[in-house]
Amino acid sequence: MVQVGNFVAIHYTGRLDNGEVFDSCTGEVPFEFEVGAGTVIEGLDKAVRGMEINEEKHIVIPPEEAYGLYNDAMVQPIPIEEVRKYFEPKTGMVIGVQLESGVQVPATIKEVSETTVLLDFNHQLAGKTLHFDIKIMDINDEPKYSSGCLGHGDDCESGCSC
Repeated sequence: MVQVGNFVAIHYTGRLDNGEVFDSCTGEVPFEFEVGAGTVIEGLDKAVRGMEINEEKHIVIPPEEAYGLYNDAMVQPIPIEEVRKYFEPKTGMVIGVQLESGVQVPATIKEVSETTVLLDFNHQLAGKTLHFDIKIMDINDEPKYSSGCLGHGDDCESGCSC
């Protein structure tokens, strides 16, 4: 049974309210995380607790336990000249923005005008209710799997659509 401190390996499909799949990991290499470590969204971390190997579950995670509510204050205009130094901005592009601290964060270009570019620093799933179909593949006391999904991009060699 999955408990806090276990490393749990899962297969999952994540969907939005309209049924659109936003992420999936159902190949050979499952996604693995440490339960209670804060490395995945709160709703997913809570949902696996108490489950057994091969158990399947459908869960619905509200925005507050996923990527948070959409925050209008995280939408910021910047002068278009600042962006055009590096590239020609287009609505819908996701770009990396370096903060004064040196940390790079993603932002989506919401709008491009003659003078400004409107950047949205909200997570792309902020404000959305998430639906997951999950299956527990393995439960361990130490990490066992070297790759998986949920944001691991090119590390995901198992047929997952990360």
